[in-house]
Amino acid sequence: MQTDTRSDIVNDNPIPEPPFWGSKCIEQIPLRAVLPYINRTALYKFQWGFKPQGRSPEDYKLWTRQHVDPILNRLVAQSEQEDILRLQAVYGYFPCQSEGNDLIIYHERDGKNERCRFTFPRQTTARKLCIADFFRPVDSGEVDVVAFQLVTSGQHTSDFARELFHGDQYQEYLYWHGLNAEGTEGLAEFMHKRIRSELGFGREDARDIMDMIKQKYRGSRYSFGYPACPNLADQDKILDLLQAERIQVTLGDEAQLWPEESTSAIVVHHPGAKYFGV
Repeated sequence: MQTDTRSDIVNDNPIPEPPFWGSKCIEQIPLRAVLPYINRTALYKFQWGFKPQGRSPEDYKLWTRQHVDPILNRLVAQSEQEDILRLQAVYGYFPCQSEGNDLIIYHERDGKNERCRFTFPRQTTARKLCIADFFRPVDSGEVDVVAFQLVTSGQHTSDFARELFHGDQYQEYLYWHGLNAEGTEGLAEFMHKRIRSELGFGREDARDIMDMIKQKYRGSRYSFGYPACPNLADQDKILDLLQAERIQVTLGDEAQLWPEESTSAIVVHHPGAKYFGV
């Protein structure tokens, strides 16, 4: 346990009441439900390589609508017909408190029986932020709530793309590989939206999807492997909490999630929680 000085975060926000305690499995999520949460800029420009090439933002938007949207629509229809992207998720709510740089997860709401704990790094910059600071400390006498989520597009999705590659269908491979990656990220956004709604503050979200992708909502979703929570091995605790075997996600070599197109996160409800570096 680390006991470095806490940041200037104030823990006076109301603690939301989750709709259930423990974890829940969603075995089948329609791709069309996730489609609005896919970052098309990342998909079109960076995954598929469709650059503006001198077009103005307005002209590029029109060009993608005419030439690139039909590609995405074709893949979505094919995925539905052939069951290619198999989107699944497990998520849940757990009682917790903070202690220094640690976030303690309890078995029960009374906060007496520790189940596991996560240790997060603290910023060396002026604010000295740490994820643990966004939750009620042990000495407050209040038990907080934290959400975890784990999403995957399934092993079949990666296998399908790999077969295209080995069959020399490189353009199709590029399309499917990109959709697999951004579809999984879109699914993570979709589940985070669900959690915010279930905790009672989803109405605070920006209405525009691109604004939401830019974190214009309450709280934050921190994925493991990034500066605020860099310890990939901690995902093993998330897999246990969420009973990840229900969606066939495991922790492989070098603490990487398997299937490859899977991602986990800790969801923080505190209004002051945003992305930060360490």
